[in-house]
Amino acid sequence: MYQKLLIANRGEIAVRVIRACRELGIRSVAVYSEADRESLHVRLADEAQPIGPAPAAQSYLNVPAILQAAARSRVEAIHPGYGFLSENAHFAAVCKTWGLDFVGPEPDTIERMGSKTAARQRMQQAGVPIIPGTPGPCGLEEALAAAEQIGYPVLVKAAAGGGGRGIRVARSAEELTKVFTAAGREASASFANAELYLERYLEAPRHVEFQVLADRHGNVLHLFERDSSIQRRRQKVLEEAPSPLLTPELRAQMAAAAVEAARAVHYVGAGTIEFLVDARGRFYFIEMNTRIQVEHPATEWITGFDLVKEQIRIAAGEPVSITQADLAIRGWSVECRINAENPDERFTPTPGTVTRWRPPSGPWVRVDEGTYSGDTITPYYDSLLCKVVTWGRDRPEAVARMARALAEFEVEGIHTTIGMHRRLMAHPDFLAGDYHTSWLEQVFMGQA
Repeated sequence: MYQKLLIANRGEIAVRVIRACRELGIRSVAVYSEADRESLHVRLADEAQPIGPAPAAQSYLNVPAILQAAARSRVEAIHPGYGFLSENAHFAAVCKTWGLDFVGPEPDTIERMGSKTAARQRMQQAGVPIIPGTPGPCGLEEALAAAEQIGYPVLVKAAAGGGGRGIRVARSAEELTKVFTAAGREASASFANAELYLERYLEAPRHVEFQVLADRHGNVLHLFERDSSIQRRRQKVLEEAPSPLLTPELRAQMAAAAVEAARAVHYVGAGTIEFLVDARGRFYFIEMNTRIQVEHPATEWITGFDLVKEQIRIAAGEPVSITQADLAIRGWSVECRINAENPDERFTPTPGTVTRWRPPSGPWVRVDEGTYSGDTITPYYDSLLCKVVTWGRDRPEAVARMARALAEFEVEGIHTTIGMHRRLMAHPDFLAGDYHTSWLEQVFMGQA
């Protein structure tokens, strides 16, 4: 096992990795920008290294600065968290060149699965269902021809996309011509890659993802699913595990497909296979996230298994410490993402000073946080403040516990999305488990 590990990230995920390191007896090294000098992850780590000015491009995305910090600290491994460099194949490769273990999959795996079109082709070869669409990146003329064959509506997607960017819906040839240019422009600005592809647009699907773990000894297993269908602008807002949609039979089919998908790319580490499920119960692969995800605590609650510690063990060469037979779904979990945003002003980010921070506690409530009273929320990074995660013996208990936890949460000095989540917990559609990927914007947002 490692003696010292550097976390190339910030905020709540850096805090989460620091805590895992402490339990494993590993010294943790935080990195920080000038804006994060007083951040919680810097305070909690055993050591901290500066990596540059506030803008992410000059700090958390600055590969030379992070590698120099690793060299100064004499670490043996780097954990990338999520976001920033976590799915950057070049960074993973350079870590190897510097003699550092990258807590994640091999660089070629990241590269293959980072391209949505390449990932679709690989999954199709492996027999994993994919949404009908173009076999690879296409131009407008090819897209128009494919749309006639597939049938409208269609979805234009960035080949190197993520976070809901570079995606447009078209319901006619005229609309496709218009949105194709806009999607390409956004993809180029967001990912420095303007390539687009086309696939059938599924009306009101569910977004269900399976957590997988794999090691260098040939072991691949799944830790069941999370339902991430409550989204705004194609970005997740709330997750629950398991999914209220799945029957035991459908769960078994999707789990087998997820394991096969991980095997097909010789995956190593913790990853997530994401599917869309249509109204008829047919599921389709959409992408693989080659990192730990924001919503991993929900899976940890229902399995009793520490995913971050297992990530680190696997990176150090150890086999997965459990078998598939050891795993079972125990109870239910709900996870709410709390952001520094004002829902009444189109979710505008609200940087500022947190004058009061009193998170909830009590039985079966977990708060993964990256802030504290007196902390300054800057405009430079993602607005996620923390995640509130509850567990219950069944879904009604987990939801009721979340409602109680959110009622206890006190934050002053900035706007947050806590109020929106409180309303969510009382909405009859959510209480019935009856929602889809467009539900939040189509139904809830109109009533909130």
